[in-house]
Amino acid sequence: MSQRIIIGLLATTLLSGFAFAQSTTPAPNATATAVAPKSQAGEWRGSKLIGVNIYNEQNEKLGAISEIILDPAGKVTGYVVGVGGFLGMGERDILVEPTKIKFVNEPVRSASNAPGNPPAGAPTNTRPVSNTPTATRAANEQWYPDHGILNATKDQLKAMPQFSYNSSK
Repeated sequence: MSQRIIIGLLATTLLSGFAFAQSTTPAPNATATAVAPKSQAGEWRGSKLIGVNIYNEQNEKLGAISEIILDPAGKVTGYVVGVGGFLGMGERDILVEPTKIKFVNEPVRSASNAPGNPPAGAPTNTRPVSNTPTATRAANEQWYPDHGILNATKDQLKAMPQFSYNSSK
C-alpha cells in the first residue's frame, strides 16, 4: 500500500512540474518586442547565386556559377564558374574574382529584344531606376540577379588555370 502512495506522490510531483512550466509567462523585456530585421533591396541569397549564368559583353554565354568561395570573415573572395563543354561534358571550373563579374537584374539582350526593338505586346519597364536601395524588398523581387557579365572571351577563359578544390598543388 505504501508503495502505491509513493508512486502516486511521485507522479503528481512530476505532472505538477509540467503544468507549472506551461502556465508561467516570461517577463516582458525590450529585446523580445524588437522587430525582426527585414531583407533589404539589393541583398541576394548565396544559395540562389549558384547556377546564375555568366555572359560576356557580346552576350555569349560563358558558363554558370557553380560555387561561391568565402574567407573566414564571410567575405566573397571568388566565384567558381563552370566554362566550356556542352551539356556538362568537358566543362571545367575557373575561379573569378568578385570584382570581375557585374551582376545584372535585366534579362540578357538579344537581337530580338534590343532596346529599339521591343517585342509586340511586351510590357514596358515602369520600375524607376535608382542606385539607392529601398527600405524593403518588393514582394515580386527575386533573391538573385538575372545574370552576370564577365569581360572576357571564350578563348581567354580557356587560357585561365583550372580551379581545384585541393589545397595542395
